[in-house]
Amino acid sequence: MNIDISEEAGVRYLHFGSSWIQGAMRMARPYALELEYTREMMVPLLLQAEDWPRRVLQIGLGAGSLTKFLYRYRPQAKLTVVEIEPRVEAAARQFFKLPDDPARIEIRHGDGADFMARSKKRYDLILVDGFDADARTGRLDTLPFYLDCRARLADDGLLCVNLLSRRKDFSKSVARLNDAFDGRAIAFPSCDSGNAIALGAPGKLAVSPAPTFEELKAAAKSLKQASNLNLLPTLTRLAQSRHFAGGVLCL
Repeated sequence: MNIDISEEAGVRYLHFGSSWIQGAMRMARPYALELEYTREMMVPLLLQAEDWPRRVLQIGLGAGSLTKFLYRYRPQAKLTVVEIEPRVEAAARQFFKLPDDPARIEIRHGDGADFMARSKKRYDLILVDGFDADARTGRLDTLPFYLDCRARLADDGLLCVNLLSRRKDFSKSVARLNDAFDGRAIAFPSCDSGNAIALGAPGKLAVSPAPTFEELKAAAKSLKQASNLNLLPTLTRLAQSRHFAGGVLCL
């Protein structure tokens, strides 16, 4: 696999030997989330208290954007990242300013599906964003993998998955997630890039009662003030979907 770096208009991009963008960083704001789908993968932060998550597992490092954002804006979080290609870690450190802090960021080299099947730890948040050079997920979009993810989540944990399809058809992936999580899974309307973010919860959300749109909007405004991450457009798109039955988020 080739690892290529490009730059345009103040943004540095990571590629795996193709035109598919595997990660991006605006040079002037290295801890910001440049790509829309990475921003949407932070929606779980709106569903829990501000001291959540404490234990994060990330499958697929890429340019390290998600890792860096959580490292800076969730200082209580310890981050474990599983990356199959050691050269991706080297690129993230050399070109994308991945912090060197072993006390909080642990990088493990290996296959994400194998790691999930063997792991005995439980995590508050599991992020899955792993693709090959042709934007294929392999075992990271299968029912056994999603069942392993569920088994590794804390009772109030959340799984957040980046789905990518050239046809923008995510129905089979969402069906697998719903099978693994007993129907407690949702997918956001897809981004223009062809990505769709999906969430899965092992049990009912710890937030009780279920969060309303107004409560989530208030959480989004608080997060924006703290980190400059604006999830209000994402909430607006979600509010137009069937996932907001009766004005509350159904998960």
